[in-house]
Amino acid sequence: MQFDENSNMDFIKSKAEQLKRNSSISLKDYVKGDIKRGLRNSDGTGVVAGITKICNVRGYYIQDGEKLPMDGKLFYRGISMSDLVKGFLAEKRFGYEETAYLLLFGELPNAQQLNEFNSILSEYRDLPTRFSEDMILAAPSRNIMNKLARSVLALYSYDPNPEAYGIENELNKALGLIARCPVIVAHAYAARRHYFYNDSLYLHRPQEGLSLAENFLYSIRRDNSFTDDEARLLDLCLVVHAEHGGGNNSAFSCRVLSSTGTDIYSSISAAVGSLKGYRHGGANKKVSEMYRYIKSEVRDWKDDDELVSCLNRIVNKETGDGSGLIYGIGHAIYTLSDPRAVVLKQVAKSLAAKKGYLEEFELYESVERLGPAVLREFRNEPDKALCANVDMYSGLVYRMLEIPEELFTPLFAVARMVGWCAHRIEEVYNPNKIIRPAYKVIAPIHDYVPLDERI
Repeated sequence: MQFDENSNMDFIKSKAEQLKRNSSISLKDYVKGDIKRGLRNSDGTGVVAGITKICNVRGYYIQDGEKLPMDGKLFYRGISMSDLVKGFLAEKRFGYEETAYLLLFGELPNAQQLNEFNSILSEYRDLPTRFSEDMILAAPSRNIMNKLARSVLALYSYDPNPEAYGIENELNKALGLIARCPVIVAHAYAARRHYFYNDSLYLHRPQEGLSLAENFLYSIRRDNSFTDDEARLLDLCLVVHAEHGGGNNSAFSCRVLSSTGTDIYSSISAAVGSLKGYRHGGANKKVSEMYRYIKSEVRDWKDDDELVSCLNRIVNKETGDGSGLIYGIGHAIYTLSDPRAVVLKQVAKSLAAKKGYLEEFELYESVERLGPAVLREFRNEPDKALCANVDMYSGLVYRMLEIPEELFTPLFAVARMVGWCAHRIEEVYNPNKIIRPAYKVIAPIHDYVPLDERI
């Protein structure tokens, strides 16, 4: 029987109000119970839930008990992400693979170690026999993130020993996920185009000797063509997105599931599902969507007053997607700047000048400049420090690379796979407890009423 979402709509509509009434929780209940909503303290800092050696995210400092803003810093295994980027750009090398090595093993590789690591990833890239036919083409999805999550789970069935634990087994499975994720995304994208948009179907096998970024561009393009500049820019984007600490929602989701003793495929698929959400990795698509609204409603992109008026309509839910969010502005940790956004903005400006997108880039800059004040006024938080986050410019960079919008968030997942795997290994290797926070119950107690006495 095929699922028909309209067949039971009368019942669903009749019960929607009852569901809302019995599901609604007032903000006052959180305040009254001193509940840390969203696992956030009252000053916006995150509740400390664990310890990690993998990544450090700094966006503020505490002085005399007060949270004070600072320029953001991001460290991969103690090394500044910005310095990593400067290093491989200066040496004109691809950087994602050595970043992955660093995040997994805690140290930068030498040339021999990096070559060996690249060779191993190349060996792991091929998908199991008939995996694409049976798991991707047989059930195509309009949303590639859902297909990625399902495919990660499906890899369990092709693993001869999926429940094997121990750090060697975990590392072996992690390498397979890191290497295969880009191939799964590329094939899911091809299936989406073919089955839902009547495009020709072409599946390209990964090529030996190419970097992850090169192979991805090779795989998604009909003629396999890409330039060295395109591949290096995509590689930079992957490095920027590779990891962001154990407290971000997708890494925490992975660690929560891992703490139960479940397998790596279940844990990583949960992280993929988390990243899809528009409040997390899905925000990069939402930024592009928001700018379509802005460009359709603002006649003069250089007119600050007209832009502010449009942004006010967005936060008042009068236009846009109705969320009231200015996507690309604000972050849970960063205050004065997001170092990832700083890197991407620099490359976006240079690329915009070459590609004829300079006017649009300047529109993004204007929203970055004007958006924080609009949000501060709307939220009545005059002193709150707000900055552009990584999603502000990532979508623009991808678009200038001629990467379609439906791949924005999946590319985030491709990059973040190594971070998730590192957190997974750290969680299962150490003697941690199952993660089980408490919830305060505010539902009243009722007596049981026999069926024939109910109204």
